[in-house]
Amino acid sequence: MKPIHLIPLGGNGAGAAPGLDVLEHLAAALARIFRTPCRIRPDTFDLSFALDAGRNQYHSTAIIQKLERVVDPDVRVLGVTACDLYVPVLTFVFGEAQLEGACAVVSAARLHEEFYGMPRREDLLRQRLVKEAVHELGHTFGLRHCPDWRCVMASSHAVERLDVKGAEFCGKCRKTVFEDRYW
Repeated sequence: MKPIHLIPLGGNGAGAAPGLDVLEHLAAALARIFRTPCRIRPDTFDLSFALDAGRNQYHSTAIIQKLERVVDPDVRVLGVTACDLYVPVLTFVFGEAQLEGACAVVSAARLHEEFYGMPRREDLLRQRLVKEAVHELGHTFGLRHCPDWRCVMASSHAVERLDVKGAEFCGKCRKTVFEDRYW
């Protein structure tokens, strides 16, 4: 299985990437779940090109397209940001990925309890970020949304849905991810 590289996204007026402690927790969780090395790239990738000033959000598809052009073909890449993401047909997205591709992106912007006027819960942010990262990386393995609400590949358009599903794949999705063609 290809190693996973986390790329912090932000910089140059585009807002900050999540903190190193959050990225380290995410890298460790992804290495455990996918059973492959996961490392954090040292430089922050500038997102300013993807800003839609009218929405004050960043176009996730444009980010993935740019990541595609700069990544090593022998790795799977997950861009991680604290900036709010969108695709034109939706108000926001927690993340996006290329189906059977090498790149995905996730945002912590709407995973913070503070976004919803609630007290800070770092543990909940980390759980949500892991679930969303595994979900988006699952799409890079060709997985579509799963009807099993407990599976990490279940569709989540609200944090409440994200909170009730697990961080692991159901048996059917696990088989797809770990079958020989991805090793």
